[in-house]
Amino acid sequence: MALEDICGFEERRVHQFSPLSSLEDSTSSTQVADCYNLKWKRSKTSENTLPHVFMPSIPCTSSFINRTTDGPSVPTRRPFPLCHGTTTLGFIFQGGVIAAADTRASAGGLVACPAVHKITPIHSHLVVTSSGSGADCMLWERILIREIRLYQLRHGRRLSIRGSAKLLSFMLHPFKGTDVSPDSLSPNRGPKLIYVCSDGARLQGDVFSVGSGSMYAYGVVDSGVRNELTVEEACELGRRAIYQATYRDAYSGGQVNLYHVHSEGWTRVSQEDVLMLHQRYKEQA
Repeated sequence: MALEDICGFEERRVHQFSPLSSLEDSTSSTQVADCYNLKWKRSKTSENTLPHVFMPSIPCTSSFINRTTDGPSVPTRRPFPLCHGTTTLGFIFQGGVIAAADTRASAGGLVACPAVHKITPIHSHLVVTSSGSGADCMLWERILIREIRLYQLRHGRRLSIRGSAKLLSFMLHPFKGTDVSPDSLSPNRGPKLIYVCSDGARLQGDVFSVGSGSMYAYGVVDSGVRNELTVEEACELGRRAIYQATYRDAYSGGQVNLYHVHSEGWTRVSQEDVLMLHQRYKEQA
């Protein structure tokens, strides 16, 4: 398609994925081989040729491509250590989903950037919070945006949140054990909250926090989250949880970015500096 030509993506069937329409078909079963020459097979299908998912190029090394399930997994390591940290949070309440994150990008003991946007709107009712390697997260978010848009153009309807999470999971699974580091929380209308790990695992729940400061965020959220929260109470709970994580976790900091996803779409509630929040909560104590 024209969009694929503009983006410069090469049409290579590195892996044969299920047709995109199967992402929303709960009755279809998929058999997955845990190796890098994956073949995604549908046991119930009457479709022969449908658009497939485009994947980034995979290094053509024998240890990478010829990996099978017969032996233990041997991760492909980078030539340098990749140290990073963050705090992202998502939880469901009666008014929708709250997504919150800090803005600090760390590289070991250094602050690489104090103003990174870790919450990315995918479309009007889907935002993704990411933790891990910044480059990996940005790459997969752009690929996910493109694939969801292509799905909408091809089928005339938007891919559901579960279908979007399954698509991202399928794309990430072949890179299991390679130190690719995106983790995503995907809030959407419904409301639904799905965690997609870098190895392709998918979990659906009501509260998720990811990153080096997640244990501090969980401590605040678990003590105050409930379905009956108002929008203001839920926003304040998410804001305080991320602030507390930045206060205790050296790898989290900068600002607290807060989004509210509701039936009308997503709303960016606030972006406040943690120093201002520290002064405010200190006065309230």
